[in-house]
Amino acid sequence: MEILKRLLSQLVYNILNNLDFSKLFEVRLRSGQPIIVNYGGNIYFVGENGLTNDESKSLIAEKEDITQVVVNASNCSLYAVNDQLKQGYINCNGGVRIGVVGEIVAENGNIITVKNYNGLNIRIPHEVRGCSLNVLPYLFNDKEFLNTLIISSPGAGKTTFLRDVCYQISNHNMPFNILVLDERNEIASCYDGKNTLNVGKFTDVITGGNKTTGFINGIRSMSPDIICTDELGSKQDYESVMIANTCGVKLLASIHASSVAELRYKQDFNKLITDKIFKRYVVLSNRPKKGTVQGVFDENFRLMYSE
Repeated sequence: MEILKRLLSQLVYNILNNLDFSKLFEVRLRSGQPIIVNYGGNIYFVGENGLTNDESKSLIAEKEDITQVVVNASNCSLYAVNDQLKQGYINCNGGVRIGVVGEIVAENGNIITVKNYNGLNIRIPHEVRGCSLNVLPYLFNDKEFLNTLIISSPGAGKTTFLRDVCYQISNHNMPFNILVLDERNEIASCYDGKNTLNVGKFTDVITGGNKTTGFINGIRSMSPDIICTDELGSKQDYESVMIANTCGVKLLASIHASSVAELRYKQDFNKLITDKIFKRYVVLSNRPKKGTVQGVFDENFRLMYSE
């Protein structure tokens, strides 16, 4: 992947370039610690001769290496990506997202910037075309799309699943206009006005901003049949869902939780459950592999399908 060549040192890139990129999910650098990758769902150290399980042969990431990745990701303009850095990440071309940790600089309770970076996680997206096909029939009642919530722990494939549902609706020429609210630029990964990941020919994309603004402006301007958005979390997100629902717009969204039981403990989410706003819940897991469908449940949490 060309973006990794720009981000990483020549040595680390040359090692990774010998791998099958379709199996490379994460590259983690921590100051003074071994460089680690998630490859094919397994964790390996990066050694001079390739991936290894032997920590003593691992390359060590230095603080300067981490800083250089951040500088490279910003195209040498940290100011230009500071709004992203304040939220703990930087988006790059091709949908690559870099999680960044370090020293938070705050003023009057507001985050000004992040400095002295000491760790980062380069997350590499993958289009898994067809991963939603077995579930897709359960998301419709006759020809009506049903409000659907994708539930998974981080890294279990929820964004990939959302993307494929959008693509499959277009690919099967279903008569739905979809609006993707890509707050963190991970679903469509728009770069220079072009989607670098395929979300289908019937899909429009709003990149950046917050969900509240996206829901209101998007409904007014694009008249979507379905709104797709990732990672519901705040009270404002849930309120936006309620607004869209009352406007007759269908919902395709995701949320961090490991199970339906954990979902019930989400603050401010109970009303969405009791009002049965979502008619389908899809629970994903990374066992035995990433993106495994643990279950499709109806609004009463009755199991309808599992792999």
